[in-house]
Amino acid sequence: MDWITEIAENLMGYRRIIGLSDLVDILIMAYLLYRLMLLARKTRSGQVVKGVLLILLVVWLSGQFHLRVLSTALNQMVELGLLLLVILFTPEIRRFLEQMGSSGKLSGVFARSDTFDELDNAIHQTVQAYAQLSKDKVGALMVFERNIILEDSIKSGTVLDARVSSELLKNIFWNKAPMHDGAVIVRNGRIAAAGCMLPLSGNVNLSRDLGMRHRAGIGMSEHSDAVIAIVSEETGSISVAVGGMLKRHLAPETLDRLLRKELMPEEADEKGNFHKVKELTLNGLFKKKKGASSDDK
Repeated sequence: MDWITEIAENLMGYRRIIGLSDLVDILIMAYLLYRLMLLARKTRSGQVVKGVLLILLVVWLSGQFHLRVLSTALNQMVELGLLLLVILFTPEIRRFLEQMGSSGKLSGVFARSDTFDELDNAIHQTVQAYAQLSKDKVGALMVFERNIILEDSIKSGTVLDARVSSELLKNIFWNKAPMHDGAVIVRNGRIAAAGCMLPLSGNVNLSRDLGMRHRAGIGMSEHSDAVIAIVSEETGSISVAVGGMLKRHLAPETLDRLLRKELMPEEADEKGNFHKVKELTLNGLFKKKKGASSDDK
């Protein structure tokens, strides 16, 4: 019991020392480290991070055992290495800042109702086109932009401003069309550009049967929060890439549900609840009428 009392006294002492600002400071640092660890896990940077940690461990050990020559050399390497790490991790740092700066809640507050209508039409037309493209084994690659702006990818293709339609998508991805090899980027429910180039995934653990479209789709999902829909030219299989993960062999109905869940979850919930209420109301009226007619008999 004495050790419990001692621990309690130590905690009370820490409570007097640590203030609210200290707790906020610790939470912010913990969050930043957590986000950095997530970036390291999703990319090849994880191996570099392990190497950096190993060097720091050797630096600490050399200082503890008074290995002056080794400690001096490693300290010089660390000082120069900070600049090299900034250069090496430039894509990851940019992605981290983009994710920190993007806010889905703020964009949802200022979203217009016509944007939801455009998204609803875009999803409906995409599913129709993908069902036919999958049947005909015509390759397709579509990127649905969300919070992170994809201006660089849009500039790499042919800039458009067109309403999404099934026929237009089938014409774009027709294997003899000039823009069929690139990606179609959809912004706010409208086609922003076609024939766009996407970054390939750096994941070495991807299945070998995945072609360039799938690797480009996964790569874009690793570099942004976009939702990417893919049709395989070899098999006709429909896939969706989100957050570096690929969901394969989807039916058109599953594609519709997944796109609505990812692109307009709040609208989908509201419509779903509306339909349920409407259905219950109609069923109730039908039962009442049926009961009334049976009573009349």
